[in-house]
Amino acid sequence: MASLGPAGALLTSAEPLSRSIFRKFLLMLCSLLTSLYVFYCLAERCQSLSGPVVGLSGGGEEAGAPGRGVLAGGRREPARWPAAAQRKRLLQLQLRGRRRRPPAPRDDGEGDDGDGDAAWDEETPGLAASPGGSGAGSSVAEPPPGTLALLLDEGRKQLPQAIIIGVKKGGTRALLEFLRVHPDVRAVGAEPHFFDRSYDKGLAWYRDLMPRTLEGQITMEKTPSYFVTREAPARISAMSRDTKLIVVVRDPVTRAISDYTQTLSKRPDIPSFESLTFKNRSAGLIDTSWSAIQIGIYAKHLEHWLRHFPLRQLLFVSGERLISDPAGELGRVQDFLGLKRIITDKHFYFNKTKGFPCLKKPEGSSKPHCLGKTKGRPHPEIAAEALRRLRDFYRPFNLKFYQMTGHDFGWDG
Repeated sequence: MASLGPAGALLTSAEPLSRSIFRKFLLMLCSLLTSLYVFYCLAERCQSLSGPVVGLSGGGEEAGAPGRGVLAGGRREPARWPAAAQRKRLLQLQLRGRRRRPPAPRDDGEGDDGDGDAAWDEETPGLAASPGGSGAGSSVAEPPPGTLALLLDEGRKQLPQAIIIGVKKGGTRALLEFLRVHPDVRAVGAEPHFFDRSYDKGLAWYRDLMPRTLEGQITMEKTPSYFVTREAPARISAMSRDTKLIVVVRDPVTRAISDYTQTLSKRPDIPSFESLTFKNRSAGLIDTSWSAIQIGIYAKHLEHWLRHFPLRQLLFVSGERLISDPAGELGRVQDFLGLKRIITDKHFYFNKTKGFPCLKKPEGSSKPHCLGKTKGRPHPEIAAEALRRLRDFYRPFNLKFYQMTGHDFGWDG
């Protein structure tokens, strides 16, 4: 029994050592778990700050939580972006949009340019070889649904502060696409036709069509049939009396022929231009009930607008100058809208094949953008006598329009 004493003493002395090792092991394990937890939290924090954002269904908003984005990985919690970072991110989205071909607006056959000026073509690189700077890009496509959820609290849909109200075949599509190069302009691509066809759907429906904007950006739309719609001035004034209105006008004779040419491309069996123009060709009586003729009586339509808006809230853009000097006309438009002059001559080159200006290739792309292939359709040959009588018909209306706007467009020279 005495021999067990030393062994027992040995075991007894070893017990504190085992407990000490076990405690150290537990301490190390806790430290490791704590470190892993901290690392995990930091990783989650980094993901919430800079992780990619995926689009939301249903127009980019969570049910009951407007303006909140969903982080990649499925965590449904809002990421908070500083205002400066939001604006920078929006500009990045817009630049990416410029590198994509924008979708063609709805062609209903009665819009500005129908299938003519709606779509944009990508030209071969050789066509862009013209003097001038590299240009900042082309038309801005709408970001895919949900991408503007990035803007969160700052980005929101607003009723338009400016509308291109006319005229059909005047060049409104070109003007809108040129304006969309500006980072402070956000516009609907398709023509909403709210104030002439869908007014009964209400302003909430109309607002929902608009893109999201940040503070300092302008929301715009264009529907050229508004200019000749009797109810449109009062309806737009009821929405906001401060709305800025842009009218793109063109020689009414050329405009009428362009209008006819578009219709002819869709319905080759229609009567000749001369047959539609005159009630009695031998007597030279013009048929003002034909819409192609009626639209060009600009002074008559302008009278309705001036009953609801002061002249200073309307800007008249020359369709001819939009072709010969796009940068000059865009300068006037940017001033009218209170925008910094960002769109300049470095953004354009003249395509001799098409006969009108195109936007130079955007950064990161080898292809410039022009209006669609149907833009610049060859006009049918019109009898000289019919043209003379039509010019005589429009002359007094043109002169009155010059007086009303304070600008001579030179259509009677």
